[in-house]
Amino acid sequence: MVLTNECVLGVENLNIARSGSLVVKDASFKIMRRDYVGIVGPNGGGKTTLFLAILGLIPAQSGRIRIFGQDAPSFSSWERIAYVSQDAINFDSNFPITVRELVSLGRVKRGNLGRPLKRDDWHAVDDALDFMGILDIGEKRVGQLSGGQKQRAFVAKALVRNPEIIFLDEPIAGIDAATQERFYQKMSDLNTARGITILMVSHDLAAVFCRMSKVICVNRSVNVSDISPDTDPNSVLREAYGEHFHFVYHRHECAGEFKND
Repeated sequence: MVLTNECVLGVENLNIARSGSLVVKDASFKIMRRDYVGIVGPNGGGKTTLFLAILGLIPAQSGRIRIFGQDAPSFSSWERIAYVSQDAINFDSNFPITVRELVSLGRVKRGNLGRPLKRDDWHAVDDALDFMGILDIGEKRVGQLSGGQKQRAFVAKALVRNPEIIFLDEPIAGIDAATQERFYQKMSDLNTARGITILMVSHDLAAVFCRMSKVICVNRSVNVSDISPDTDPNSVLREAYGEHFHFVYHRHECAGEFKND
């Protein structure tokens, strides 16, 4: 039985250094199943570094990471986790691969490496494409896509694995506002309809406080707050950005509204 109050990710007293400098200091927080988490903070504050350490892609200096109740060094069920990096769409436009073929790579794992995918795999590919609204461009080459279409294709590639947690590192940087809004709506649908836990690095502060259930502010130190209708964005964000920070609201097509300061 899946428990909605299950802790799927726990970080305790985590310190991360890069090039000899401490980038993340004494981070501690818990992520529960079905959380939708916004990771915010200034450029260079340590957001991507925190992701990479959690995913085991760079070493932590000290501290503890637990994934689904297991210490990260002994965790092996990585198929339960998907990651879309901020560099995912920097794709060679001349590489001859279609959107459907790209997404199908998400179904390749150790047990079927080098074997043709089965019918169920291709059904899962088409379901992921359909969910992300790009089934109609499945036969297009990835190099022909717009930035927003590429982002949705790479998210579909992550989703086709049926992950329980998905990490998204600035998935909509440089994409127009209308496309961003559609993307956020898809992620909200993914969180509510499929129960996937989402952690997303974003600079769109209004979207974070409008749509998400928890915010993690990262600026060397790490501060975590639940988001509710009573949450004051200014007081939360000053922990990461400084006392002179003021939240400026811009309109989002969602239920939450915040007052300007």
